[in-house]
Amino acid sequence: MKRSALLFLASVLAMPALSADLPETSPEQVGMSSRRLSRLSDSLDDYIQRGELPGAVTVIARRGRLVHFDVQGFRDLDAKKPMTRDTVFQIRSMTKPITSVAVMMLFEEGRFLLNDPISKFLPEFAHPKVVASPSEGANPSGPNTIPADRQITIRDLLAHTAGYDYSVRDDADEPIAEYSRKLARQPLKYHPGTAWSYSTGTHVLVSLVEEISGQSFDEFLSERIFQPLGMKDTTYYVPEDKIERLAIPYTGTESGALQALGSARETRGSKVRFGGANGLYSTAGDYLRFATMLLNGGRHGGQSLLSRKTIDLMTANHVGDFSLNRHLGGYRFGLGFRVMTDLGRAAILSSPGEFGWAGSYGSYFWIDPREEMVGIFMTHKRPMPAHIMLAVHTLANQAITE
Repeated sequence: MKRSALLFLASVLAMPALSADLPETSPEQVGMSSRRLSRLSDSLDDYIQRGELPGAVTVIARRGRLVHFDVQGFRDLDAKKPMTRDTVFQIRSMTKPITSVAVMMLFEEGRFLLNDPISKFLPEFAHPKVVASPSEGANPSGPNTIPADRQITIRDLLAHTAGYDYSVRDDADEPIAEYSRKLARQPLKYHPGTAWSYSTGTHVLVSLVEEISGQSFDEFLSERIFQPLGMKDTTYYVPEDKIERLAIPYTGTESGALQALGSARETRGSKVRFGGANGLYSTAGDYLRFATMLLNGGRHGGQSLLSRKTIDLMTANHVGDFSLNRHLGGYRFGLGFRVMTDLGRAAILSSPGEFGWAGSYGSYFWIDPREEMVGIFMTHKRPMPAHIMLAVHTLANQAITE
């Protein structure tokens, strides 16, 4: 290993019960190679030494065993505070899969059908408009709108086929109910169901959950997901007794140096904004609990949070031939996750049916049912270092020997 003795010691000392109740074992016990897996740590160490990352936490579990829980670099680069296993990260869009699970819990209770229009519960969405194309009679002198071909469904919001994009910014201090109403007044970029367009439309699902459950979204998540899974560090606001563990977000400057985007207190989250598209803070250990539950068919600790059949539905292709972004060739989208459908086109080491997602500060996870494997990568740099995330995925999988 190339890291310093100090950072290695920090990783050994910071070993609270963060393994999602998975026993730790050697990679060889689950058909992986320790020598090959060390390539993952060495590669990340190189990125950190070159100043491309401030630090990282990486977790690999296979066949119900934890085989790799590594910490590298710093959670606060300027203060030289080393990364630890229990470092708290802004997981950004890795909030979306959690929101999707919350929605599907209500689906399992028979509260709605996926093809129900969202306006059935949120009437402000009853008459969507779409920006007209030239073939639809758009005025060349300026934008205009026409009625959408159909209403937005709950499935559209989960699968990002509602017609929204990221053009309507969400204010950090704006309650999600207000943002949802603002989005309802916004013309769509596409007719619902005619394109895959990644968006903040997942925020609307917060209003759906609150309307149906009668609870605030943070209360629903805490009661139905976080407490049952033991996700004690997953929250929208980092409290005072945990703020020391928060990873300071960084961005790259023109000179190539890393620059902090604010202090811990300036980046600790919100007590009033409970986003569905982003906003949550978590640790690698907490997110491993969530991912392991999904791998286990919705089961955790003798209870069932979701049905296995629901997870099958969530990880099916819901977007047909619509392409995602340039980093995700070979993937399509389900209900809250990317889903591997074409291994050759993806050109990474994976399996058909693998699913997961990422966050804009570099958090990333994947679940591979065929290999009985979960990977979690947490870092804190914007913009998302997509090439590093894909390298982590590949370097983890090349360590499989049987």
